[in-house]
Amino acid sequence: MAQLYYRYSTMNAGKSIELIKVAYNYEERGLKVMTLVPSVDDRYGKGKITSRIGLQRDALVISEKTNILEMFIAENSFGKVDCVLIDECQFLKKHHVEELIEIVDTFNTPVLAYGLKNDFRNELFEGSYYMLVYADKIEEIKTICWCGRKATMVARVADGKIVKQGEQIMVGGNDMYISLCRKHYNDGRTGPED
Repeated sequence: MAQLYYRYSTMNAGKSIELIKVAYNYEERGLKVMTLVPSVDDRYGKGKITSRIGLQRDALVISEKTNILEMFIAENSFGKVDCVLIDECQFLKKHHVEELIEIVDTFNTPVLAYGLKNDFRNELFEGSYYMLVYADKIEEIKTICWCGRKATMVARVADGKIVKQGEQIMVGGNDMYISLCRKHYNDGRTGPED
């Protein structure tokens, strides 16, 4: 029986490389994978899932108004889709998550969604909230803070200082965000020299 998986972590934990690895494993066995990425994440170009170590994969782009279920049905008509993989699922809207549920429950197709849980203000993204509500399996991909503790927070950084105000969605990489443990997120230390 297919399930909806939500695999979350902070930045730099290997979510995108895990997705690319899962896609490769399916395809190596002759199975069809449908990969998706929200249009808001265009750091490496539209329709690209890219890991920080340089591996890349093409993906279908979804916007706020995209109906993922309709996309899936169209793709499935050209040959059975065996798995749906989504990167940066924190940017999904509620209706997207509901459409993913329909793919799992009606078509018995597993959906694996990868993304952040909380933003730089330590609040849930809309997509993360609904993935936590509806996912059959919730798995944490762990990474560490500069101090060696488990990182659970994403900090937005400007001029070497942690920023806790501003727009929720500002797409960026290591130049804007770092993963920290709760202690260092709260005390504002971004490294041992602070």
